[in-house]
Amino acid sequence: MTSPAPKISTDRPVIRQLDDGAINRIAAGEVVERPASAVKELVENALDAEARRITVEIADGGKTLIRVTDDGCGMTADDLPLALSRHATSKIDGSDLLDIHTFGFRGEALPSLGAVGRLTITSRASGHEAAQIAVSGGQMGPIRPAALRQGSVVELRDLFYATPARLKFLRTDRSEMQAISDVIKRLAMAEPFVGFTLVDMSGDGEGRTTFRVDPEAGDLFDALHGRLARIMGRDFAENALRIEAERDGLRLTGYAALPTYSRGSSVAQYVYVNGRPVRDKLFAGAIRGAYADFLSRDRHPALALFLDCDPHMVDVNVHPAKSEVRFRDAGLARGLVVSALKHALAGAGHRASTTVAQATLGAFRPEAPAQPRIYQMDRPSLGARMASYQAQAPGFADMAQAWSGRVVDMPEDPSPADPEAHVPAQGSEARPQGRDEALPLGAARGQVHENYIIAQTADGMVIVDQHAAHERLVYEKLKRQLAETGVPAQALLIPEVVELSSSDAALILEVAEDLATMGLTLEPFGAGAICVRETPAILGEVNAEALVRDLLDELSDTGSARGVQERIEAILSRMACHGSIRSGRRMRAEEMNALLREMEATPHSGQCNHGRPTYVELKLSDIERLFGRT
Repeated sequence: MTSPAPKISTDRPVIRQLDDGAINRIAAGEVVERPASAVKELVENALDAEARRITVEIADGGKTLIRVTDDGCGMTADDLPLALSRHATSKIDGSDLLDIHTFGFRGEALPSLGAVGRLTITSRASGHEAAQIAVSGGQMGPIRPAALRQGSVVELRDLFYATPARLKFLRTDRSEMQAISDVIKRLAMAEPFVGFTLVDMSGDGEGRTTFRVDPEAGDLFDALHGRLARIMGRDFAENALRIEAERDGLRLTGYAALPTYSRGSSVAQYVYVNGRPVRDKLFAGAIRGAYADFLSRDRHPALALFLDCDPHMVDVNVHPAKSEVRFRDAGLARGLVVSALKHALAGAGHRASTTVAQATLGAFRPEAPAQPRIYQMDRPSLGARMASYQAQAPGFADMAQAWSGRVVDMPEDPSPADPEAHVPAQGSEARPQGRDEALPLGAARGQVHENYIIAQTADGMVIVDQHAAHERLVYEKLKRQLAETGVPAQALLIPEVVELSSSDAALILEVAEDLATMGLTLEPFGAGAICVRETPAILGEVNAEALVRDLLDELSDTGSARGVQERIEAILSRMACHGSIRSGRRMRAEEMNALLREMEATPHSGQCNHGRPTYVELKLSDIERLFGRT
């Protein structure tokens, strides 16, 4: 080496105590990463103060101004200096760090904000006079009288002015404002009975309201449904399934969208634990597992789930930002999420999202004419008009081509003497009118392009993709058979020994019993090694070592090992695809109606194995509107 190591010194390092200002700035780096973090801490304080209306005013993406106004319980003049002292809080007494019923409890947010910005707090408690205190760069000012009717106003100006290096890492004002909006929306979802307003004060003027939701009315589910409709959109609310489940002290509520209402990323997944928004890989794995049967890997469900439990069952004191949690029994929490979502999806039956029909109607809308307007001198010739008249005459169907089949209605007992009695065309099927129209998917009326079944319902029509629908039906049947008979295991002629680290071997042996139910038999084989004796027969020849290592990666990432089950389900899905009705096959009327009836009786039949819709329903009113009949 040409130069000595920079960390090697002949002088003995001296241990010294940091001053309070340095301590506060270091702590602020964990609690306040960006303006959105400051907004989160201040709004959570307002919620802990039982505020019913909260207004957040922002200027320049929160870099120059963050003002949070609430109508909560407020603070007295004596409370204000304590509120700015580190580790001073009214939310816990320190005797039990697991018995936490509030958002905040660490007593770090306000001192951290005061250490890196110019913070002013104005507050008034019931029965007391309003007071104000200011702190700038960690230097606290005196308490002053103020004018305020109720609650608190916390104003933070010039964020990170005391630590200018942090300013270089902030994004554009627009990006920071978007992050703040996301924080407000996440908190607003969990508090439907609280009103939230976000105002952009950038530039001159009174500001521009960018987000506003008023307190909802009704019971918890009605209020939550209304709040989610305003934040996640009406389409989500119309296509969301109600989630309500309870197990061993854990209660899960919320709404989850149908598989056909999916997104290209997980941005529309919101999970809360005791009202606190969290991002946890346990829930991400559980959600993916619950929807694995219905969505391809590049699609993600939209949902908002709220898990409530005794605070002693979960540890929220994992990180200063409190966005991560640890459960005492992680498997119980994960199992509740998976079972509740699967139960709700099964209860949806053949239902598909309404957005599919809306997209269909949008595709049907006529385009603007590309040709110029035709005047009288440009009328078609006599020959063209004669061909048009011929097409409108009785028997014009003989001119049509590529019809796959028609289903013609007839009276149940047509009278031979009745000259108007209809005689079905050759190859068509006579069916009593109105027998199946009242059913959800109606009665088959025809097949077009040898792939799409047209059915008539009581108030509209249904277009069914016969291949996609039958693929789901066959897949569900194969899964039922597999569940009844179990997964057959294939014993290896020579058991394969996989060398692992001691920790990895112990990790995968913990789930050995669960893997055995899926046909994968593992046994310990000395220190840091396992022996694979049997593999699922349906997988055929398999690389046992690669399979085990994939399972280990999944265990480390999500806490569960669904790799074997997912591979088996993937094979069943391919078997269903190859064993279902192929596109291009002409179907008889009874076959089409039998398919419709089986779809109605089979859960999840509204989407194929890849999350695509199996049918589109169009209401008669929408069809009439397309033709201007309304």
